[in-house]
Amino acid sequence: MGAGLGAAGSRLPSAPLRSRCPPAMARRSVLSIRIVEGRNLPAKDITGSSDPYCIVKIDDEAIIRTATVWKTLSPFWGEEYEVQLQPTFHSVSIYVMDEDALSRDDVIGKICITRDRLAEHPKGYSGWVSLSEVDPDEEVQGEIHLQVEVLGSQGGRRLCCTVLEARDLARKDRNGASDPFVRLRYNGKVQESTVVKKSCYPRWNETFEFELAEPTEEKLCVEVWDWDLVGKNDFLGKVVFSIQGLEAAGQEEGWFRLHPDKSKPREDERQGSLGSLQLQVRLRDETVLPSHCYQPLVQLLCQEVKSGRQDGQVHLLTLLDETTMAECRQEVAINLVKLFLGQGLVKEFLDLLFELELAKPCEPNTLFRSNSLASKSMESFLKVTGMPYLHAVLGPTITRVFEEKKYVELDPGKVEIKDVGCSGLHRVQTEGEVIEQGRQHLQSYLGELLDAIVKSAPACPPIIRATFRQLFQRVGERFPQHQHAKFVAVTSFLCLRFFSPAVMTPKLFHLRETHADARTSRTLLLLAKAVQIVGNMEPAAGRAKEAWLAPLLPALQQGIAQMKDFITRLVGMEEEEEEEEGEGRPLGPPATVVKEGPLFVHKTRGKGPLLAAAAKKVHFCLTGEALSFGKSPGAERSGTIPLADILAAEKVEEKSFGSSHVMQVVYVGAGGQQETAYLQCKCVNELNQWLSALRKVCVNNPRVLRAYHPGVFRGDKWSCCHQRERTGLGCDRTRHGVTLQDWSDPLDPAVEAQRLFHHLQGLRGTLREKYWELLEPENTQNGPRGEDAPVPEGLSRLFGVLGELEGCHRLAQPPAPPTPTLLQLQT
Repeated sequence: MGAGLGAAGSRLPSAPLRSRCPPAMARRSVLSIRIVEGRNLPAKDITGSSDPYCIVKIDDEAIIRTATVWKTLSPFWGEEYEVQLQPTFHSVSIYVMDEDALSRDDVIGKICITRDRLAEHPKGYSGWVSLSEVDPDEEVQGEIHLQVEVLGSQGGRRLCCTVLEARDLARKDRNGASDPFVRLRYNGKVQESTVVKKSCYPRWNETFEFELAEPTEEKLCVEVWDWDLVGKNDFLGKVVFSIQGLEAAGQEEGWFRLHPDKSKPREDERQGSLGSLQLQVRLRDETVLPSHCYQPLVQLLCQEVKSGRQDGQVHLLTLLDETTMAECRQEVAINLVKLFLGQGLVKEFLDLLFELELAKPCEPNTLFRSNSLASKSMESFLKVTGMPYLHAVLGPTITRVFEEKKYVELDPGKVEIKDVGCSGLHRVQTEGEVIEQGRQHLQSYLGELLDAIVKSAPACPPIIRATFRQLFQRVGERFPQHQHAKFVAVTSFLCLRFFSPAVMTPKLFHLRETHADARTSRTLLLLAKAVQIVGNMEPAAGRAKEAWLAPLLPALQQGIAQMKDFITRLVGMEEEEEEEEGEGRPLGPPATVVKEGPLFVHKTRGKGPLLAAAAKKVHFCLTGEALSFGKSPGAERSGTIPLADILAAEKVEEKSFGSSHVMQVVYVGAGGQQETAYLQCKCVNELNQWLSALRKVCVNNPRVLRAYHPGVFRGDKWSCCHQRERTGLGCDRTRHGVTLQDWSDPLDPAVEAQRLFHHLQGLRGTLREKYWELLEPENTQNGPRGEDAPVPEGLSRLFGVLGELEGCHRLAQPPAPPTPTLLQLQT
């Protein structure tokens, strides 16, 4: 091994309660979700079809919106997301909607997955899930703050419940708010609070008393309702308590999550008739220790890479490749790539993987076609470091295909014959004419795309050029009699695993915001096939599989010659990447600009250049130092907010500006006063992308707020909670820990090291067995060696490092807090 390795009803903390964890340690939950496709959805349009899309909500807050797939009852999305969440979240809901241009979008159905259910599948859940009908009485959200106590002596005891406030209640009225009141039921008696108009963050501070029933078997039910002048009141949720244990406690207070009314009989006859979704969902709870705790593991891995391959010994990366399950290999690969990027050793890491892969028995025509650790690592490396390059090369051609919407078809079995000509002179196009016209369009797209690729060698990131140069040389040395193989090795990654998938599904590579329609999707598929054939550098093989590609053969042959010339220049450019980037210096995605784009600034009361520029569109640019803004991308900046002055980035209530896509940036102005800018985004995805970007770059800001106002201060009060003190404590908790993960995220070595530790810890026994199997294959028939079997010094050192980290995690676990009495009472 190289040189060195020979429960429901949970009580919620009162905001702004601080975490019990040490400041240097992070507890977080990461949700990975892939929405694959839907089937058998009901038709919602008069055409007998639907235009479905999905909304993903975490505890009733919209986090993700997929693209709309037009005119289908069996949509394919294939979209995947990773969301970092607060560990206290309760559920994930996926709503399938039908988009309508002229009216409110229709709800087709929903799927709700609780946190407890996700925890039952630590390796993730994958499969088809039936959609359920959306019941308005079950669409509850928010929390209520209560104080419950038993007063009086044995002769005349009373149950006293003080209703203090509530937060984040469901919006039931057209104005984007509700008119909530509280109804308390106990022992056959009912009492009600006053109605708070137009607020989802009401404050009551009202106390209600009931004579305590004997024996104390009756339950206290606290319901929240939305008052309506016309029609029946809307249910907003309830909390039910048992009183038996309250006598010993005397008094308890806390925040409680509202729940739907489970006592109402549910009609399930439509279960299954609304269609189903294919999902892949995984929840990962992580405790990330301070970065210095991972240094022994990081140093050991770096030493393994620097030592290289040793004849007659089993390398750690070989063991890792052999023992990692296929479904986990992609995740392990991206963790390794990001870790070594941060250590400045990613070139050496990938070169070592190439060398180890080429040392195995292999054929030149099947190199790197399997999903080995080398293949997955190189694929991840290209996505992490090469996305801006990909966008620059493919973007113009993809945009042209989407805008022109040309009909392209070469397969005679799929050709649609259509009328051509002007009015009165119609004639039917022949099949040959349609195919020839399609060939011309496709050849034009392919030519433009290949020209862009050929000219892109100088623009290709130096780290990618250097890595391909290493691969080119390694394969050339391994197969000196097959010089063609070194070109195919490069294109197998660049074309087959990078360019071609991006051409086929540009939405998944952020080249487009929407999925292609059926016609454009077919054009992209044919273009991606052509890129694959060019990448394989054998046009005859592609023609043999699909003979109808023959009309494109001359263009493909010319493309192969262009690609070979491009690879020669790509790997032969005389640049000293080591000097240019600093050998051994940590590398990362080239992201000086974290995010930029136009946003609409809503007018509010306040001072400063940003607020003075209100009520118009402004171009914003977020970097690792500040949030700046100006009239246009190239114009002089009108103002700058240093990141250290940003206190919060949160969503704004829909009723405040008549839109659900408004965010607020709370910051310290030039005069030291707290100011708030309200910025309008165009959709829920852009809103969450901006929020995520702002929260990530401000993650280490010690002045971030723990509470905020989701409304605006108008007149003499806040629109959300009706408080009259402008600088008073906010009525809702901030969500600094809720972010969407992206390829362009800053490197976080501690997170990558923690995930690798978790993976290696689960492989300890398997690593030992695989080591002896690879070292002495002739002795494998004697059975696996036991725990007492000797291991080389390096493997023993790895186990020691893993053991020390395991001990650090045990020490980091805080003692379980005592369960509040009131929690025990909730049913």
